[in-house]
Amino acid sequence: MLRFKYLRRLYDSVSLMLEIRGTRHAVRAFYRSVVLSKASGSVTMSNELDIKNYFEHAKDLTLKAGEIFKCGFEGDKIVETKEYDWDLVTDYDKKIEDVLTKGLKEKFPDHEFIGEETVAGTKEVPVLTDKPTWIMDPIDGTVNYINGNPNTCISVALAICKELVIGIIYNPITSELYTAIKGQGAFLNDKPIKTTCTTELKKSIMEVELISLRSRARDRDIRLGRLEAYFNITRGVRFLGSAAMGLAYVARGAVDCLQMDPLQSWDIAAGVLIVREAGGTVIATKEDEYNVMKPRTIAAANETLAMEIKQLIVDTDLKTMRKRLTK
Repeated sequence: MLRFKYLRRLYDSVSLMLEIRGTRHAVRAFYRSVVLSKASGSVTMSNELDIKNYFEHAKDLTLKAGEIFKCGFEGDKIVETKEYDWDLVTDYDKKIEDVLTKGLKEKFPDHEFIGEETVAGTKEVPVLTDKPTWIMDPIDGTVNYINGNPNTCISVALAICKELVIGIIYNPITSELYTAIKGQGAFLNDKPIKTTCTTELKKSIMEVELISLRSRARDRDIRLGRLEAYFNITRGVRFLGSAAMGLAYVARGAVDCLQMDPLQSWDIAAGVLIVREAGGTVIATKEDEYNVMKPRTIAAANETLAMEIKQLIVDTDLKTMRKRLTK
């Protein structure tokens, strides 16, 4: 409260000085843009100029990393297997993440980082704090990348006080740059994008992201049951093989909706903000509140469509569980 009163007095003082010059509206804009965030137990201010600065620097770094991305896509690369033989990583994943992390750390040394390859190396469960935190996937759709499939991209997001404020998805192969700053809309190559107006699942094209059925074998029937339901109801189901690109496609209206789980925060953070800024809805598959750090995701053009998908999942999973009991 004291901090708020201080800001109020500061606003009034500056307003008085600038009113003479006819720029009171600029002060109002400044005051509205102040974001109070709790970091390390203290209150800090991050205004629109700060976020714009973060965004421009991150975008420049992402475009720079895109050149490395293209070199690996077109040339030879070292491919290694992670925990499972369908979970792959290349030497370019590390190269790209290094460019992004080092470039952001040099400019913003007090920021935190959650990157796929960094986290994979430590085996630690990442925790999102109130500090400005970059959530990055250097190559989303790695299997596509390895096989020369262009549905692959770099994904970079920034969260402040656990709120997503910046989202960048860049596909260097197709030269598609999707961007969003919270409250300012979503863009593809600087042109505004919007989700579709589809409100019925039976009239929709749906993107689905599924990892290998060999993973989480105990849930194989659940996932197959959902997939059958999607095929039976929608106009068509698509499989891009990249969660970030799938979300970008929802944002631009190339598909109406998307369902995927489970994934990781770096797979979806940037795309979640871009979908929301494009007018879409992102909700949890079953939980009441969406958690970007434990993403079980439904993304759709609007809330009506998202809730229809959620109810379909509840009904379909219940049918599958009943079948288990009869075996």
